[in-house]
Amino acid sequence: MAKITCFGEVLWDVFPTHKKIGGAPLNVANRLQALGNDVTMVSAIGQGENGAKLLEYIKEVGINPSCIQVHNEYKTGKVKVMLNEKGSASYDIKYPRAWDKIRLTEINKSAVKNSDAFVFGSLAARDESSRNTLFKLIELAKYKIFDLNLRPPYYTKELLIQLMNKADFIKFNDDELYEVSAYLDSKYRSMEQNIRFISQKTNTKHICVTKGHHGAVLLYDDKFYYNSGYLIKVIDTVGAGDSFLGSLISQLLNKVNPQQAVDFACAVGALVAQSEGANPKISQSEIEAFINPY
Repeated sequence: MAKITCFGEVLWDVFPTHKKIGGAPLNVANRLQALGNDVTMVSAIGQGENGAKLLEYIKEVGINPSCIQVHNEYKTGKVKVMLNEKGSASYDIKYPRAWDKIRLTEINKSAVKNSDAFVFGSLAARDESSRNTLFKLIELAKYKIFDLNLRPPYYTKELLIQLMNKADFIKFNDDELYEVSAYLDSKYRSMEQNIRFISQKTNTKHICVTKGHHGAVLLYDDKFYYNSGYLIKVIDTVGAGDSFLGSLISQLLNKVNPQQAVDFACAVGALVAQSEGANPKISQSEIEAFINPY
């Protein structure tokens, strides 16, 4: 069992017909917790029913809520989610919200110091308040996991490069990989060449790139590992990449072979994509049966 702290947005994903609890780092935390790890969430909520229900949910799923701050002056996070005919999502992320104003405290400093890994994304750095807190917490972390979550207009080239240079592990999707490679003036065209290029430029030994239904590529200690994906019927893609990352981190931090880790993570991501919402409950036996149905 690994001890992990996740930092960033906790919010409500508002779909055309319903709403569900989400936020990339909370989705990652949720999957890590479901896989038996000890997880703390660093974030902030507003006063009122939306915040109270979110906090209740975090407690119910077993995530440590001690670093969830409650703000009077800012509302709980909310995102309007639009799905296209293929189930792919686009987002309208309301600003400012409570999670934009995460304060540095002795409690969240202690949580990060005492964790095996610290997970953060780029969206949580869109506001100066949370960004300043994030940079201070990064300095205390043993193993820093950066999940790019590029949501225009909430990032800059300079911010991404800064965060990548501080990370020990970076997770991209394929579009993000090529966007960032261009920022760094890469002349390479292949995925593997660009992964190695970014690894060298940022001194990051561990990089993973997800490729939607085509699976993922993992560079881990100078060796590539591949999974070509699983055939499913997509319901919605919300949270699939987050569950993938949570599953991959869980496996790697618990010393599972990197090939098995990426196979497992792709299976969990696929199971989430063929379910509704970001955090469906998935048992270990379901995952094993999905990978090896016979």
